[in-house]
Amino acid sequence: MKKILVFLFFTGILFSAKSQTLAEIKKILDTTQNPIGFVKYVLKKKYFIDTVTVVSTVQFMGKADSLAYHGKVGKTYGPFKKENILVKILMKAPNTFYHIKHILIDTAIFDKGFAESLADSIIWKIKNGTTTFGAQASVYSADYESARKGGDLGWFIKGVMLPQLDKEMLKHKKGDLFKVWSTSGLHIVSIADNPKEDTGYALLLRVIL
Repeated sequence: MKKILVFLFFTGILFSAKSQTLAEIKKILDTTQNPIGFVKYVLKKKYFIDTVTVVSTVQFMGKADSLAYHGKVGKTYGPFKKENILVKILMKAPNTFYHIKHILIDTAIFDKGFAESLADSIIWKIKNGTTTFGAQASVYSADYESARKGGDLGWFIKGVMLPQLDKEMLKHKKGDLFKVWSTSGLHIVSIADNPKEDTGYALLLRVIL
């Protein structure tokens, strides 16, 4: 009996689906409790479901992680230019994000001894209030993109940064200022905020139109 009712329900929508506009299809996807059934049996379109990881809440690699973070659960988005698909956000889950600033001293330019001495001098001046972290980043940091933002790397999850940075940032708290060596050079790191929970994962239903 249940199978018959489901069949009749989707058959009823099927008869009218041919005349439905894209806006009406999106509205059904937004409101139906069975979006996969609607796509599979009524629209008869190809679809796939995948999990998207949000690695940064500031910089997004494409539409998928931007939608995963900014999009609303249950809402359908698209179609997108050159990507004739609809995307419905089925659910979201949290992850832990970290916020640091850094000044990268490039040891391809300075030898290690001078880099250490320069870093100590920068840290001393920041701690004594004679300059700011942002000002020193704009002068000395070899990471030009973050230097334009005062050394700010934004919010990101563990595993995105160099492993040496990942390891050391977990040992410190908000306000700490310290040095870290990595394969890129010597980093002066400031913990800008305490870790926070935010949207880290989203389950997306993609419908190929």
